[in-house]
Amino acid sequence: MIDKRLRVVLAEDSVVLRDGMVELLGARGCEVVAATGTAPELLAAVAAHRPDVAVVDIRMPPTHTDEGIRAAVDIRARTPEVGILVFSQHVETVWASRLLADGTAGVGYLLKERVARTSEFVDALRRVADGGTALDPAVVTQLLRGGQRHKVDALTPREYEVLELMAQGHSNRSIATLFAVSERAVEKHVAAVFAKFGLRATDTDNRRVKAVLTYLAESGS
Repeated sequence: MIDKRLRVVLAEDSVVLRDGMVELLGARGCEVVAATGTAPELLAAVAAHRPDVAVVDIRMPPTHTDEGIRAAVDIRARTPEVGILVFSQHVETVWASRLLADGTAGVGYLLKERVARTSEFVDALRRVADGGTALDPAVVTQLLRGGQRHKVDALTPREYEVLELMAQGHSNRSIATLFAVSERAVEKHVAAVFAKFGLRATDTDNRRVKAVLTYLAESGS
């Protein structure tokens, strides 16, 4: 049962698909506050309406290459409180990595042909709007570029719990509060996860994102 009317901005260049999604989301208790067909219109709609979540296709006019996901990255930088659900037929790894650079909380990436039920899509939409994550395993696999699986098997139970909470968008401070331990203790667990996953610090350090992506890939989330 929908207990909160979700406010959505929809960006889809196919008029038929866009109109169908507006009708579908309305029937599922969501309010589509704007439905757009170009990236500039998407940016303007998000700025004007400040929705709970924006649904974004990757390829939009005029070049039909990566306008949509570039706009999504821009939205995340300008209004991080707005959830982003990329909904596309394609995986664009470069810009997807940039979209996830500050963490996976409030971000989703689903492939159109792999969503079997309307309820799955709406559930993912609400999860992203609530600050959660909804990443198709096929997307995660491509982002990881075929990295080794089952790395989580090397983690201790507490390290696994910490990683699971990281995947839910919790900060070290938040995890420390949940476990009633010091933030320093959590930092040690996070460092252990990085070490066991072979994630070394770099100039553009995004080890936290890579650790979460590995967790999602191996858990099938």
